[in-house]
Amino acid sequence: MKKSERLNDMMRYLNSREFFNLSDLMDKYAISKSTALRDISSLEQLGMPIFAEHGRHGRYGLLKNRLLSPIIFTIDEVYALYFAMLTLESYQSTPFHLSVNKLNEKFEHCLSSTQINQIHKMKKVLQFEMYQHKHVSRFLDKILASILNESACNIEYTKENQTKRYPVQFFRISAKFGQWYATGIELTTNTYRVFRGDRITFIEEEESKARYAIEELLSRSLEIYQSAKSIDFEVEIAEQAKDIFYKEHYPSMEIEVGPKTVIKGFYNPGEEDFLANYFMRYGHAVTSVKPEALKQIIKDKLEQLVNHYQKI
Repeated sequence: MKKSERLNDMMRYLNSREFFNLSDLMDKYAISKSTALRDISSLEQLGMPIFAEHGRHGRYGLLKNRLLSPIIFTIDEVYALYFAMLTLESYQSTPFHLSVNKLNEKFEHCLSSTQINQIHKMKKVLQFEMYQHKHVSRFLDKILASILNESACNIEYTKENQTKRYPVQFFRISAKFGQWYATGIELTTNTYRVFRGDRITFIEEEESKARYAIEELLSRSLEIYQSAKSIDFEVEIAEQAKDIFYKEHYPSMEIEVGPKTVIKGFYNPGEEDFLANYFMRYGHAVTSVKPEALKQIIKDKLEQLVNHYQKI
């Protein structure tokens, strides 16, 4: 292992410890005592807050009230981090209080002028598909805090000019198709609900512990979502249309690719229109639809669409 690699790894190793001895470094990195002493000196020069306790049982410690020493990144790691920051530019809001511009400015302060020029070139030539998030979700940070604290919340939710209050225990935040969504259990009815982030107008976290553990909710999320009256569906599509599924699908459905390409799953009562709209996107690629009731809803919607275009 090169010295630069060893020092980089050593910083990560020591940042997780309050105290250490020379023998710890000698054993972990198979180095001599003199090399270990030189490495400690090098770490101090890099800004790592190391102090020595002298005496019979002398040891080294790290000042915990100081910022962690800088981590040395390879150029590939620099590119990867910058690439991740580029994706943040499409978000109006995130679960974290940060400005992408300020984050980018701090990041570039850690780089050489050559590296800065390289990542600016990379930004010009890299193009990748992403949805712009136009709607601000003000309470993502509080939702995330409630999930980590495993606590319930009282929220106000506005939809179609109506505001309702719900007691909810959230367990997932997701970004999909230009929107933030928060998934949780509505505690009054004990039902699975997905709330659009920008429609949550008020949130208050309860101090008491919630009734469910997050791991339980995550493992049972699909089971909780499926009602006792759910309806199974099976839609066969042309093999080349599977890319439409890969671009957009939902947890309640899966695709089987073999002699036939079939999308299977379930929907709850009241979700028929949503599912019909989804399969209309496949156009002529759909070759069969079960149950017949779902097929009829799709046909009715297509007829309404034809009538609409005949009128305009």
